[in-house]
Amino acid sequence: MKALRTLAVLLVAMLVLAGLASAQKWTPLTHQPTFQSDTALLLTDGTVMMHEYSTSNWWRLTPNKKGNYVNGTWSKLASMPSNYGPLYYASAVLPDGRVIVEGGEYNFGSGAETNLGAIYDPVADKWTKVNPPSGWNNIGDAPGIVLADGTFMMGSIFDTRSVLFDAQNLTWTTTGTGKRDAYSEEGLAQLPDGTVLTVDTSNTPNAEKYFKGQWINAGNTGVVLADPGSLEIGPMILRPDGTVFATGGRATGSGHTSVYHPPAKPKKPGNWTPGPDIPAGNDMADAPAALLPNGNVLCDVSPGIFQSPVNFYEYDGTQFTKVPNPGNTSFTTSYMGRMLVLPTGQILFSIADGVTIDVEVYKAKGKADPSWAPTITTAPSSVTRGSTYSISGTQFNGLSAGAAYGDDAQMDTNYPLVRITNTATGHVFFARTHDHSTMAVATGNKIVSTNFDVPANMETGDSKLSVVANGNASKPVSVTVQ
Repeated sequence: MKALRTLAVLLVAMLVLAGLASAQKWTPLTHQPTFQSDTALLLTDGTVMMHEYSTSNWWRLTPNKKGNYVNGTWSKLASMPSNYGPLYYASAVLPDGRVIVEGGEYNFGSGAETNLGAIYDPVADKWTKVNPPSGWNNIGDAPGIVLADGTFMMGSIFDTRSVLFDAQNLTWTTTGTGKRDAYSEEGLAQLPDGTVLTVDTSNTPNAEKYFKGQWINAGNTGVVLADPGSLEIGPMILRPDGTVFATGGRATGSGHTSVYHPPAKPKKPGNWTPGPDIPAGNDMADAPAALLPNGNVLCDVSPGIFQSPVNFYEYDGTQFTKVPNPGNTSFTTSYMGRMLVLPTGQILFSIADGVTIDVEVYKAKGKADPSWAPTITTAPSSVTRGSTYSISGTQFNGLSAGAAYGDDAQMDTNYPLVRITNTATGHVFFARTHDHSTMAVATGNKIVSTNFDVPANMETGDSKLSVVANGNASKPVSVTVQ
């Protein structure tokens, strides 16, 4: 009888795991890119902007009329300055909708730690050169982040210097006194209190927070997350419960993880709780991760630093669960992966290896808690094509930055999108948003706002308007498009 009961339990467990695995799904894009993929960014008009590997070229993925990215189409965008073709660089979408790209560990495939930079205007489809900060002969694969007030901050991989970007004048000012180690290999994560968290790679196992122009203590991670030899470390993801899931790199054995619990007051260190080791001897050195609508974290792992093959897991706050792999990943390692949270809640996955042309979309099981969604408090009931309007409500920036990688790539999506769906046709249009009142995450009941430009070519008539943040949409409101 004991043997039969044991067999029954094992069969039930296998069925449960099989059901979970079948609920997750990867779908290749119907129209694959004709170029070698790299980091992707989500523009505030709902289109995806993807860099062509080690070149100055960029491409746009536009979803189809139903808002479907799998069936979307590619078009060429303007190229960066002809001397600038980076790989492993800092990037961000700014509050006005422009995109900044800084540095590069390589330039057109040659090792450079370049200090070149450029800013992209998606309305004009034009790049403008950005001069480096004074005294910065190298930028390389620097970490960067947009602060709660909308200012882009970047750290130096060779020392403790950091700078703030003036997006109007295209100039830099110094900031960030008190940093205890160089920014080499480190990532940055914005917290709900407006501070910015990093895990030290040289000063292990300590963490620090950027607060009002200074770096302060953020406690001890409890386990060493950065590999002692290479300093490689994994991404950090802010989850809806307010904790930060931080992952580690490791040359041998399983990489460690740790969970940060922010304090009630920003100046306090907060607490760390070591999490489960990354399964099956894998680690997340230079790896992508993304927050799913259900609150889980999708993780790209590999067996030791820069080894193959990769595998994919979801972390639910307690444990890792194996999920299917996308195609064409048997020879890749985690540092090649890139993730981006789409407005649909799906995850766009690309491989930056200079060889593969395969972009896929991941759909997870489960839905977001309704309390995590944006809410609309004030919106126009009628809009005219080609005109600009203001909209306000709560949680427009979402509860997290969405996806993360670390020093080599940044693709934060903590800003609102405005999606308008025509009632008669079901066709989806995104109204370009800009000049958000804040770039803070998890703003709770605070009323925030953004401006949106109604597309000149969109369909008229009765429609539904929603605000979308990190794939999580508000309840729609009625709007008539004139």
